[in-house]
Amino acid sequence: MKRRMAFLFLLGVVVFPGLGAPARAAAQPNGIIVRVNNRVVLQGVCVVLPCSIVEGMDGTLGQAFLVTPVGATPATTLLAELLGTVGRLLGVLDAELDQTLSLINLNIGPLSPPGALSQSSLVPYHGTSVWQGYASQPAVALIRLQTAQGSFNTGSGVVADIDTGVDPRQPAFGGTLLPGYDFTRNKNGGDETQDINGGQRLDVTSGATSEAQINESTAAVVNGGGSSVLSQPQYAGFGHGTMVSGIIHLVAPSARIMPLKAFGANGQAQLSNVLRAIYYGTQHGAKVLNMSFDLKTNSTELAKALSYASGQGVVSVASVGNDGKQVDVYPAGLASVMGIASTSDQDTLSSFSNYGEPPVWVGAPGEGIVSPYPYGTYASGWGTSFSAPFASGTVAVMLGVASSSLNQQTAAQAASNAVNIGDARVGHGRLDAYLAVLAWCQAAGKC
Repeated sequence: MKRRMAFLFLLGVVVFPGLGAPARAAAQPNGIIVRVNNRVVLQGVCVVLPCSIVEGMDGTLGQAFLVTPVGATPATTLLAELLGTVGRLLGVLDAELDQTLSLINLNIGPLSPPGALSQSSLVPYHGTSVWQGYASQPAVALIRLQTAQGSFNTGSGVVADIDTGVDPRQPAFGGTLLPGYDFTRNKNGGDETQDINGGQRLDVTSGATSEAQINESTAAVVNGGGSSVLSQPQYAGFGHGTMVSGIIHLVAPSARIMPLKAFGANGQAQLSNVLRAIYYGTQHGAKVLNMSFDLKTNSTELAKALSYASGQGVVSVASVGNDGKQVDVYPAGLASVMGIASTSDQDTLSSFSNYGEPPVWVGAPGEGIVSPYPYGTYASGWGTSFSAPFASGTVAVMLGVASSSLNQQTAAQAASNAVNIGDARVGHGRLDAYLAVLAWCQAAGKC
C-alpha cells in the first residue's frame, strides 16, 4: 500500500535537537492476525502451534488477536499451520499476516505554495482564531461550505481520524479535540509531537519565513539555513494527521475530533494498529471514521472491522490513493466505505488521483489545501489524503441535522448529491457540502 502526498510550507524558523522514540509500527515484523471465538481458544492454539499472544485487536469483542511465532519459526510457516487442518480443528476461524502501510511517496513535479498560504492574518473562526488563508481558501467556496454551515449547522458528533496523530496544542482546534489514543505506544493521547524529541516543543520563531517542498524524501520544515532534522526520512509523515484533522475542523468546527494515532512520524503503520483504531473509535463514540490511507490488496480483517463499524452506525470515509490509475484500493473499495478522489480548484480530476467506480464515490478538493500544521503554524498539501476529510466533515454536519438514522448507506446517498463536473471518473461528482446536507435534511424529514 502506498499513500502518496506532498506538502508545501510557509513557516517560521524551526530549531530542535535530538530524535524521537521508535514507534510500535515496526515492532512486530512477524505478526499474524488471528480470528477465534475467544481468547481461551487462542491460548489452546498457541500451546499446540507455538505462538505468543501480543494483544487483542477488536476491543470488547475479544475475537481478533495479534500473535507472533515462538523461536525461529517463520511467520509464513505459522500462518500455514493456523490455516491448516490442525489450526481449524483447534478453533482458528481465519488468519492473515500483519502488514505495513505507508502514507508517503508522491512525485507530482515542482509545486508552488498556493496564494492562500501567505494569508496569515488571524480571523475569528467559531470560537478561535485561524489564518485567513485557511478559513477562506478556494475549496471553501467550491464546496459551498459557508452556505452549508449557515443554512444548517457547524457539525456535531465525534469524527475519529486514523492517522499520525495531532498536535493537541495547535490553537486552531480550540477545544474540539478529544484525547484519543496512541496505538504506536499503547497509551492514551494521540499527540504526534511525541515522535519528535520525546514531545519537546519546537522553537518556531515568528517573522522569518521560508518555503520547503515536502515529499517522500524531504518531509522537512526548513529554516534559513536550508534544513532541519525533519528532513530525515523517519519524519516523512510528520504533520499529516494534524493537517487532515484540520480539514475536518474547517468543515465541521463544532464536531469533536478523536485522533487515533496508528501511524508513526515516518508515515508507516502496521495493519494491526489500524484495526485496533477502527474498533477503538467505533466502541468509544465515534460516528465518523476518516481514513486517509490505502492498501493495494484487500484484507479480510480490515473488511470485517469496517463491516462491524458500519453495523454500529458508523460512517467510514477513505481516500482512493494517488497512482493516477483506475484501480481498486482498500478500505475505499469496500462497500462499507465512501471512497473520495481528488479534484482541482478548476473542477477537474487531479492528475495524481486514482479514479473510477469503484472505489470512487465522489471527488473533493485535494490540491494546495491549507490546513493547520504542528507547532502553531500552517501548511498546504496535495493528495487524496486531503480530499477525504472534506467528506468526513460534511458527514459531521449531517449529524447536526439528524443523527439517529444516519448510517453508511444514508450518508453515502446524501453525499451523492454532488456537482456534475462532466467526468464520470469522479463517481457521482464533486462534493457540494450544501447539496449533501440538504439532501440528508430532506430525507430525514427535517426540512
